[in-house]
Amino acid sequence: MTDLPVIIAGGGIGGLATALTLQQIGVPCVVYESVREMRPLGVGINLQPNAVRELYDLGIGAGDLDQVGVPAKEWALVGLNGNDIYSEPRGLLAGYDWPQYAVHRGKLHMLLYSRLVERAGAQTVRLGSRVTGYQKNADGSVTAHIEHTDGSASEARGRLLIGADGIHSAIRAQMHPTQPPIHWGGAVMWRGVTWAKPMRTGASFVGLGTHRHRVVVYPISHPDPNTGLALINWIAEVTMDNSEGWKQTGWFRQVPVSEFAHHFAGWTYDWLDVPALIAGADGAYENPMIDRDPVPTWVDDPVALMGDAAHAMYPTGSNGASQAIVDARVLGASLLAHGVTPAALSAYDEKLCGPISQVILRNRGAGPFGLLNLVDERCGGTFSNIDDVIPPAEREAFMAGYKKAAGFAIEQLNTAPRTIADGARVDAAKAA
Repeated sequence: MTDLPVIIAGGGIGGLATALTLQQIGVPCVVYESVREMRPLGVGINLQPNAVRELYDLGIGAGDLDQVGVPAKEWALVGLNGNDIYSEPRGLLAGYDWPQYAVHRGKLHMLLYSRLVERAGAQTVRLGSRVTGYQKNADGSVTAHIEHTDGSASEARGRLLIGADGIHSAIRAQMHPTQPPIHWGGAVMWRGVTWAKPMRTGASFVGLGTHRHRVVVYPISHPDPNTGLALINWIAEVTMDNSEGWKQTGWFRQVPVSEFAHHFAGWTYDWLDVPALIAGADGAYENPMIDRDPVPTWVDDPVALMGDAAHAMYPTGSNGASQAIVDARVLGASLLAHGVTPAALSAYDEKLCGPISQVILRNRGAGPFGLLNLVDERCGGTFSNIDDVIPPAEREAFMAGYKKAAGFAIEQLNTAPRTIADGARVDAAKAA
């Protein structure tokens, strides 16, 4: 059985980070991805310093990430009246040993894909192939059932199966057949990108508005040296009545900005014109803010979940993609310690499932945006001096608690040993 690869279901950011990690430590793998062609889809996401650390250790450095995004300098919450609620430096400016990056999700995805093909060969990724389920075998191996876009079906046998197939994971559905449906709390998001001048520090992440009605804005490119314009990612969000569930036919659709721009009419400040920012986009993507309830385990003997398949979470903490990258690295470290075995998956599960399940619930409770809840509760969202509403020490403690739970508190991260040491390989004895 030692000649069998590890099968990875899904070639998103988490699946590719897993494949790159396995290639780095000498474990053969094959990625099955449903799309026929990899394309740079999506808009902006954030990579927290804990994920950037892992990318650096994968040989994807600052020069690479600067091509797909920009190091973040500030994280700020601003009330609807334009007054600051909270702000703090981010990344290197905050004292981390690694930066935080705001990146174009599609460009990052293509960067990971190209690096995997360069290092492991194009045959490592099988496009147009979706894993629909699995069967555990008597010899300890696992068989993945695969559907192809040409209508055919096949099977692939592997030593392990890693379900990196997203929030609609077929692997998770088989592992947890009685799981509740996708959870929607009523928030609808419209995402887009617009060429505009960066605000505040020039690399600031800004959340503006109230708990139920807000925009998030941040640049995902360096400014053009001639025009001063950068590609600005924005997310417009309104919380609606969810008593009848999500009524659209799909979870993700492209829409004209005219469908939702009226929600943000009049949101004009001397440093940001929200209506103009929305109007400047060619279109937007609409999707509900959704997650899944935590499950008690991510593992079924030789099968493990990771990324959104394991812990789909609200994006309020800006750490979904970051956690998927960390998952990949912790999984790799477990294989180094325990070999390519179910025991390695159990160790991975033991380390991450419980703590990250708590992050899911924190994000459902608004994550760091929970400060907006407090402002709404204490003053209805209107204030002149935020210190009279939430004292500085309380704001700082609130943010510190979230960072610690999510695994990127400054001292916690800076002093942590490397997840995978340079040159570490799964040795022959453990690989057997």
